[in-house]
Amino acid sequence: MSPAARPFQLIVNGESVRVTAAPDTPLLYILRNDLALNGPKYGCGLGECGACAVLVGDRAVRSCTLPLADLNERAVTTLEGLGTAAAPHPVQAAFIAAQAAQCGYCLNGMIIATVALLRREPSPSEGAIRQALRHHLCRCGTHMEILAAVRAAARSTSAETAS
Repeated sequence: MSPAARPFQLIVNGESVRVTAAPDTPLLYILRNDLALNGPKYGCGLGECGACAVLVGDRAVRSCTLPLADLNERAVTTLEGLGTAAAPHPVQAAFIAAQAAQCGYCLNGMIIATVALLRREPSPSEGAIRQALRHHLCRCGTHMEILAAVRAAARSTSAETAS
């Protein structure tokens, strides 16, 4: 039996949000069902595929296995919080320019992982890029385009940092 629901205060995409749920409720359920944020996807439900990735602070985490109780008052950023259609985040823009999508299901996790990587390491090596993406599953076969997008995003963010 799940513990009783109680209120939680979160910061999601820069906005303070109050939700009431059981402490063991996965963050993914709150994001999708309560807050109508569709960037994070339900993939495997086990934290294995990466489709549900979000940023908690600057760290990419799997929201399908992260209990709400672990996040009270911590900042969460979803794909929707990175940029807009009119002004995409540099990583989102790089993925668009590289045409790094087919079905798009994995892209949320790939983009979130890339943002986390570039925040840690603005000019990552090829090995670091592959390491950051290794646990994000893509069945469509756009791996080469995804890698090209990450490289382009790294060049773009490095250029922004230098100027």
